[in-house]
This record gives sequence, structure tokens and C-alpha cells, in this order.
Amino acid sequence: MNEAKRILVTGAAGKVGQTFIRRFLSNPAFEGWKVRALCHNRMLERTARVEVLRGAIEDRAVVNEATEGVTHVLHLATSKETPESIMDVAVKGMFWLLEACRVSPAFEQFILVGGDAGMGHFFYPHPVPVTEAQRHSAYPGCYALSKVLEEVMLEQYYIQYELNGCCLRAPWIMEKDDFKAQLSFGDDVFGGPRWRDLVGTEAAEGYVRSGAVPVMLDRHGEPVKRNFVHVEDLVTAIVKAINHEKARQQTFNICMDEPVDYGELARYLEATRGLPSVRVKTPFHSTWLDNSKAKFLLGWRPQYDLARLTDAAFDYVRAPDDPRVTWYPG
Repeated sequence: MNEAKRILVTGAAGKVGQTFIRRFLSNPAFEGWKVRALCHNRMLERTARVEVLRGAIEDRAVVNEATEGVTHVLHLATSKETPESIMDVAVKGMFWLLEACRVSPAFEQFILVGGDAGMGHFFYPHPVPVTEAQRHSAYPGCYALSKVLEEVMLEQYYIQYELNGCCLRAPWIMEKDDFKAQLSFGDDVFGGPRWRDLVGTEAAEGYVRSGAVPVMLDRHGEPVKRNFVHVEDLVTAIVKAINHEKARQQTFNICMDEPVDYGELARYLEATRGLPSVRVKTPFHSTWLDNSKAKFLLGWRPQYDLARLTDAAFDYVRAPDDPRVTWYPG
């Protein structure tokens, strides 16, 4: 009975968590379900169908309280490049979640949103499309390592306890004007690389004034292909995975049908918005995440391609009460 269903969302106040909760509550298929939001630094508003619990995921007592009576878990909480806390969140916190789920009589399904950081994304050469069968290869730093450890831990719970779970492996997740901000030569750049560090401050200031966008080049001088996913497409995949019999103990790449080619992106922005571009040499590599498995087994299809992703970001106007805030480094 739907009336008994309750999904726990960790990292509920983040971009994926908030989008998921909005979409989930408006979906007639989940009428009668409730959401339990586990929050830490940021809080959500309580409603008739949204329970809010505040606490740190590395605290076993908090996790036990959060999972009490829960049938489904959507695990989004992460810590990025913060060595002081990342193992507490990614390893200890997830361990307590999995332990609570495996002994709970109410538990039905665990959904992890992973990341292509665990596959090394553009740090390493990938001469063929990256499928779910490729071995893990974290790039330097603690965040990528944490994504590998999360996936491996979940896989071992399949083996040890026959846990019903799945991993939706996403590349860089975009919303609002994120995609535009990642092209900025200014200090307001979102994520990496920091283009101004690659071209120098004086040149970067000139590019800011002209509105120029960078064309990321690999070490051979060819435009890099980089994977993205819009948050709405990712949330669609999450919703499809809930109770899907073919999602059981599976990993899925959830990404655009084709990676963004920075050369094509520059041509599109010049044609549609008259923006100049600057070729920037980097040590990075092209990567093509293959999303065929999710399309075949889940019946999922991304709605965002290069044009839609670009237009959505460049047309977006932030409200005065919605400033861009970086909640974690990296």
C-alpha cells in the first residue's frame, strides 16, 4: 500500500534533493508516499508530506532515527574535496545507512547517486566509450576516491546481504545558470578548471569584458568532449529507478546522449549569441559516457542536448534572493 511508503533523502537540501522532492511530490504514482529529508547545514520546510530531520550522517543514532520505518533510501549526501569530513560522510555515513537498511523489516530499495569522478572522467584517456563495466579509476584527490568507495560498498552489500539497490552514476550535474558559469573567465567561475589561472589574470579580464568563452583543448590541441547531465534528466532517472525490477543491483550511467564538445559549444554560442571564443590548452582528455544501459533497461531518455543545456543556462536570470553560493570546494 502506498500509504505505508516513505523515502529517506540524504543531502535533501542540495540541487538534486530539492528537485527530486518537488518532482516526487507532484507525481501521481507516489500519491500517499512521504519524504523524510535528512539535512545538515541547510534546512528544508516541513509540510504534511515532508518530514525534516537535522543531523550529521556520520552519527549512527541520527541515521537510525532517519531510517526508522523507511522503505526507500535516496542517498545524495556528499562532501567534495574536504579531507577533514569526506570519509565520515562518504564511508562512515553510508555504512551506517546500509547497516540500518539491511536489518530493517520495512526496507525495500537503496538508490545511490554516484559520479563519473570514480571513473576518472577527463583526467585519464578513455579511447572507447565508458560503460558501467569499466573498472574504477579515481583521479587524484579525496572526492573521486569517495565515489569509488561508495560504489564498492554498495556492491559488496549486494553480495553479502542480497540488498536491493542501484547506483545512478552521473557526471557534472547542471541546473539554472551552472553551465554558463562554468565557462566564466572571472572569479565567479563554477567548478573547474579555473580558466583565468590557465590564461593569466590580464588576459582573463579582457575575455570577461568581451564575453568570450573558453574552448577546452586536450594535449593534442583538439576540443575536449566532456560529460554533463541536467538535474531534471537525473531526477527523471531516479524516479524511473524506484521499484523498477530491472534496476535491482545495477549501475547506470545517467548523462546526455553525447558529451559536450567544447568546439561545437563555441560555434553554437557564436551563431546564437555572437560570443567570441578562446582556445585554451589543458592536460585533460575527452570522455564519452555510454548511457545505453539506462535507456535499454529503465526506458529512460535524456531531454537535454547541447543546444537545450546551453540555452537554458544562458537564458536563466537569477532572482535577487537566489545568489550563487558554493557550498563546497572542488
